[in-house]
Amino acid sequence: MSLDLAKQLREGTRKSHTMAENTGFVSCFLKGVVDKETYKNLLVDLHIVYSAMEEEIDKLSAQRHPLITPISFNELNRRNSLEKDLAFFCGEDWQSLVKPSPSANAYAQRIRQLAKTSPELLIGHHYTRYIGDLSGGQILKRIAQKAMNLSDGYGLSFYEFDAIPDEKVFKNKYSQTLNALPLDQEKADLIIDEANYAFKCNMDMFKELEGNLIAAIGKVLFGFLTRTKRSGST
Repeated sequence: MSLDLAKQLREGTRKSHTMAENTGFVSCFLKGVVDKETYKNLLVDLHIVYSAMEEEIDKLSAQRHPLITPISFNELNRRNSLEKDLAFFCGEDWQSLVKPSPSANAYAQRIRQLAKTSPELLIGHHYTRYIGDLSGGQILKRIAQKAMNLSDGYGLSFYEFDAIPDEKVFKNKYSQTLNALPLDQEKADLIIDEANYAFKCNMDMFKELEGNLIAAIGKVLFGFLTRTKRSGST
């Protein structure tokens, strides 16, 4: 009998998802307040996280890991898209000009540690980041494009999944893949716990970004924009 891991992950991370949406940075983003400098810092942080994720997933997939190989969908990969966006915002020599935050470094370190000690727990991180990006990508793209006055196709590659023509079909395929993984409930529980930890890692990054955003828009406006809490979208 299937454990329905996809449903367990969705329901088991519901609270964390809502908490992430209510961080100051995300609240402002969803309301159309996106400072370009802060956004660049977000891209830098995401780049080190996705670099770690995709490098480790690729290694494990090449080793035919029974739980990781099935979810290594190359069409989800974001590293190249992030590098394209960073080149747009910072120039071709962006790597010498920017550095990730301590929280992003800690997040990437967590991913690399798990790859060595408990590879199956990477499923929690994979689900949290990629399915979240795919689900909200188009909405966030429109918000960022309008807020930063960007021309279509420039600086927004992170949100574009060109190799996935039908989001709904792919997400169904991803869920079926999760549900077919050969694992027991004990392991599933650990994966759900790690998915919640992945949300914490993301919230740590968002918290650091808030400092930059407050400097850009001021404490009063930041306080006004973050006063109301969202009930969550999951």
